[in-house]
Parts: sequence; structure tokens; C-alpha cells
Amino acid sequence: MDQQRSGASQRPASRLAVGVVSAGRVGSVVGAALTRAGHRVVAASAVSEDSRKRAARHLPGAEILPPPDVVAAAELVLVAVPDDAIAPLVASLPVRPGQIWVHTSGALGAEALRPARDAGALTVALAPAMTFTGRDEDLERLNGISWAVTGEAEARFVGEALVLEMGGEPEHVDEADRARYHAALVYAANHLMTLVNDAADQLRAIGVANPERLMEPLVSASLDNALRHGDAALTGPVSRGDAGTVAKHLKALAGTGIAGTYRAMARRTAERALDSGRLRSADAEGLLDVLAHPDKEETP
Repeated sequence: MDQQRSGASQRPASRLAVGVVSAGRVGSVVGAALTRAGHRVVAASAVSEDSRKRAARHLPGAEILPPPDVVAAAELVLVAVPDDAIAPLVASLPVRPGQIWVHTSGALGAEALRPARDAGALTVALAPAMTFTGRDEDLERLNGISWAVTGEAEARFVGEALVLEMGGEPEHVDEADRARYHAALVYAANHLMTLVNDAADQLRAIGVANPERLMEPLVSASLDNALRHGDAALTGPVSRGDAGTVAKHLKALAGTGIAGTYRAMARRTAERALDSGRLRSADAEGLLDVLAHPDKEETP
């Protein structure tokens, strides 16, 4: 066992032949990060014209091949396809014992790679806690970020070594916790996009020419405060128990499509404010009453 563990620990430190399936926004950038760490991306699959362009930009040394040929050429197989496609794709591909198989899904653990593991490969789920836009800065954003690592003991050790090589910080997440982990990141990142863009739409609708510029200092400071200080940084009418202002907000948002979202977020904010002591129970009564009873005027 010690010999096996020692052998596994040496593999990430050597130059591995990497195959990327496929060269989408995530696969091409993670492949480039592995190249920067000293490995060689020897092959990639790329069906669309955009994928071929990404492969040419990020993986210039890779031969474009069908997925089975990519796998055949690789010591490390990087699977970067949509979540629902991972398990059936892996089941359809040839596996060599001793290969390392990695996927980049945030929501799925290493179980999605079971067919490869059953065929003798080391399998590990490595999900970068980052959004990928397809722009050039994606690669630089990988520096110093956290990666969720899930796998059995030896495979997890290999995965952690790969993350460290790419300049990241490994964070162990149990198989059973992957969906909750991913839900938390989606709640924070994707829903933040929706909140900001909804707010920009409201400002634009009342004539603000550049709502993004107006909001940027406020939103940036709020995000920084939340990450640094948690609930202690909360400000605004909910934290003050200002039921009248919240009621005016809901009336002003009637018919915009976001009054219900505002109500739900204000209610959740009130709950956190109460739990953290930012909002006194005596001040919360009127606020919670406003939030609990939708007014007819909210509906157009």
C-alpha cells in the first residue's frame, strides 16, 4: 500500500500527457493551466468552431481528435463536458489501468467517473471555484483560487497535487456534499448576477444612463464587506426594521417582475439580521408583517 501511495504521489510531479474532452470554456482553460504547470496537452476534442478556436488559443500543441483517440493518447484524461453527459460519456470511452481521470463539474463527485475507476484508473473530481466567460482573463483568474477535490484517498492525493501545481488551493468536499457545495456557489455567484442585472434594469427604466457605473462602488463595497465581516456588515432598511420604506419599495416595484424576489430576499435578510442581533425583535414586528402579506398593489 505504501509503495502504491508513493507511486501515485509521484505522478503529478512528472510531466503527464494530458487529453482534454472537450475544449470548451472550462476544459481549454484548465488544460492551459496544466500546461503552465509543466504537463503536455497532447490531444483535445473540439466539435464546434468556437471550441476549435479555443483549442488553438489555449492548447496550441494539442492534436484535435475524436474523444476515444484523445483518451488513448493520454495519461491524464480531463473530462470537461456538461454534468449530465459525464457518466454516459465515460462509460463509452476506452480506459487504461493506471490512467488518471478528472472531471471539472462542481455538482458531481468522483462517482460520475465510476466506469473509469472500475477499469483501473485513478478518478477524482476537481472543480475550480471560478466562473468561465470565454475571455482571455479566465486563465489568470485560476491563480490562487480554491478547487473542490473529491475522490478516494490515493486519487484525492493526486488531485490535490494537481491543484497545487496549477497554483490553486485544494478544498476537500465529500461525495455526498457536492450538490450542496455547488448550490452554495451558484446561490452566491449566479444569483448575484441576476440581482445586479435586475437592479440595473430598474435604474435604467427611470432614466439612469449608466447604472453599472452608479452601482459599482456600492455593490463592490457591499460584497467586500460581506466577505470580510459577514452579517456584521449589514446595513439598510431591513437591518433598521424600517417597515415603511420596505413597503414603499414593494409598491414601487409592482409590475416590474421583481417585487416577489425583493420580498423573498428582504424576508431572508430579516431572518439573518434577527439571528445575528442586527435587528431587534421589537423593531422586526412591523417589517415582518409587511413582508408576510403581499399587497394587491404589487400585482399589475
